[in-house]
Formats: sequence, structure tokens, C-alpha cells
Amino acid sequence: MKLVRYGAPGAEKPGMLDADGALRDLSAHVGDINGDVLSDAGLDKLRAIDAASLPVVDGSPRMGPCVGDIGKFMCIGLNYRDHAEEQGLPIPEHPILFMKANSAIVGPDDDVVLPRGSKRSDWEIELGVVIGKAAKYVSKEDALDYVAGYCVCNDVSERHFQTQLTGTWTKGKSCDTFGPTGPWMVTKDEVPDPQALDMSLKLNGNVMQTGNTSTMIFTVAEIIEHLSHLFTLHPGDVISTGTPPGVGDGMKPDPLYLKGGDVMELEISGLGKQCQNVKEDE
Repeated sequence: MKLVRYGAPGAEKPGMLDADGALRDLSAHVGDINGDVLSDAGLDKLRAIDAASLPVVDGSPRMGPCVGDIGKFMCIGLNYRDHAEEQGLPIPEHPILFMKANSAIVGPDDDVVLPRGSKRSDWEIELGVVIGKAAKYVSKEDALDYVAGYCVCNDVSERHFQTQLTGTWTKGKSCDTFGPTGPWMVTKDEVPDPQALDMSLKLNGNVMQTGNTSTMIFTVAEIIEHLSHLFTLHPGDVISTGTPPGVGDGMKPDPLYLKGGDVMELEISGLGKQCQNVKEDE
């Protein structure tokens, strides 16, 4: 299934795509696409619904973040060897974890607004993993059983804030609008191997990033194992699993950063596309 949330910010409604890609309204069955409905049993109930019986949503409404009420938005840094190398940083021995503030989360096609004082804002296409049931001390062999589905994330990053403002990476990762998520959550039964997904990002029509999740240093299962041994993962939590090479900050000799008027286009095979216009904060 492809589950979506559509409508105005803060007033999104639940929906699903039918076999022909038409948007159908799920409001009569669930209040939202969030942790309350992401368990195996909850998804089975949605799966049993005949999509053709649901009302068609007219027009082209805004797509919101594909998961509502996200509890924790966790991000894994330097999880692709080539990306670590382009940043001139050592290959990590364990998954590098930082958190992105939930106030950064926006829809897949919402504007990305550069914060005041930004000079080094950057793009990062990433595979998002949505947790479906509580996970504590999970083994990597069982880890994918705790996944509800997958989505596209853009881990937009302000590199000066991230590395020069004294503290953790969270400062440069949590600016408002720096977490586009969606357009939909694809349930895990439609993603047989999360380590075999092609990824690409374009800036103003030019390909900047290409990669495949097969080249992750730590797999999705290994990430879940590691995090679940630190704290409980809850239904509706999202893990953004790292980015392949091609970020602007890694370009040599002249880095390239986002500016007002830029357009980012992101795609992961089977998980849909995003498109964000970049604006300057007033």
C-alpha cells in the first residue's frame, strides 16, 4: 500500500493510492496515518479495504508529511562510504545518530525556506524508515519485522550551523522546513529489499546525487538493532538513514550551496518523488 496524508498543513487527512494511482480518502476508516495504525494488524485492516470503494479525492491537493504525529525523527550521519570520503571524515565504527526537530518536518513538495544568516545550506536525499511497533533490544535478524514502511526524506542541512556554531549537528539539521518527508509511505510488503533502492537528486534539473541503498555502511536492519539497544523505538518514529555522495558541501574545489529560486527534485525507486522550491526567509 501507498499511504498518504493530504490537505492543508496541520489539517491533513489520511488517504491511500489505488491500483491506478488515484488518491482515495481514508477518513471514514482512520483518523490519521500515524503510530496508532502502523502495526501489522492496523495495516492489515487498511489492506483489507477495497480501495475502489473509497471516495476519490478531486484535484491535486497538497501532500503533507506521509506520517503524522512523528514521535522521534532520527537521522544517521555518514552512512555511505563515498559520502564520508567526500566530506573528508573517517568511516564511522557505529551509526552516527543525531535528531532533527519535529518542527522541521514538512510535506514533500512544500517550500524549503533558508533561515536568516544561512550561507551553506545543502541537500541530502535519504531513505526514510517508519517504525510500526515498539522495538527494544531487537536483533538485526528480526529488525525488519518492526518496520511499517519506507519513504523519501530530504535531510536539508545548514553546514555552518551544523559544524561551526559549537554543539551537535542538530543545530544545522533542525531549521524550519528542513525535513521534507513523503510523498507516501510504502508498506514494507512492497519493498522486499530496502538495500536495493536507487536514489537520485537533481538541483535545477542537474543531477547532483545518484546512489543505491546497497552501499550503506550500516543496513536498515543494523541501524534498528543499534538504536533499539539505546532506547525504545515507537510506532510512528522515523529514521532517515543517510545520504549517498554528491552533496554541495563536498564539491571540490568550489562547494555549491542552496539559494533562493533553486528547485530540488528527489526520487527513490518505488517510493515516489519530491520537489521543493527554495526560498529565502524574510
